[in-house]
Amino acid sequence: MTDARQIRILIADDHALVRSGLHSILEMEPDLAVVGEAQDGHEALALAQETLPDIVLMDIKMGDWDGVTATRRIRSSVPSTRVIVLTNHDQDELVFSSIRAGASGYLLKEVTSVQLANAIRTVADGFSLIYPSIAARVLDEFGRLRTGPLGGASPADATEGYHDLTAREREVLQLIARGYLYKEIAGRLSLSVKTVESHVSNVLRKLQLSTRHELTRWATEHRLA
Repeated sequence: MTDARQIRILIADDHALVRSGLHSILEMEPDLAVVGEAQDGHEALALAQETLPDIVLMDIKMGDWDGVTATRRIRSSVPSTRVIVLTNHDQDELVFSSIRAGASGYLLKEVTSVQLANAIRTVADGFSLIYPSIAARVLDEFGRLRTGPLGGASPADATEGYHDLTAREREVLQLIARGYLYKEIAGRLSLSVKTVESHVSNVLRKLQLSTRHELTRWATEHRLA
């Protein structure tokens, strides 16, 4: 940092032991201060609005609001707060969705305490930081999607709920928009019908819709069909 003030940090993780361990590690650094701990995305948003942290350390899988959704809500509500995803998961769809949601960093929990502290300082200084083993994949993906995930700019990209969808949920949504039945989607994506139904439920929730009919109409209005 360029000044002597402490970097204010909010820890969001659904495991109390992880939160406690991170808290202890970070408090050993004189320029870092933990201002709160949240056990899920809802609490993370509320505490971010209350404490106005510089950095949120965000786990990716936490109840009905995953880290992606919580990141987008925090970035929208508290723009001055930057988010570093700290997780065990490095699947492409989670990485890409987190960055689209506004995360400035994506780290795996195998980082050392020194690496974590330095990453926090880097992001707090206005830079972005991606764990080395996944950085190349991120650059490749966003280069490929430079003109938009559907091969061109789409109104759906400007829709908050759409940004919250994972890559797989977007695939399911596009196939529904094209009239595919659940069984057909399952076969096309090598999934079970139950998994497809679960993805559809997530899409409905994130887009704040109630039925497949509403979902199809939404997709048509946003030119996904």
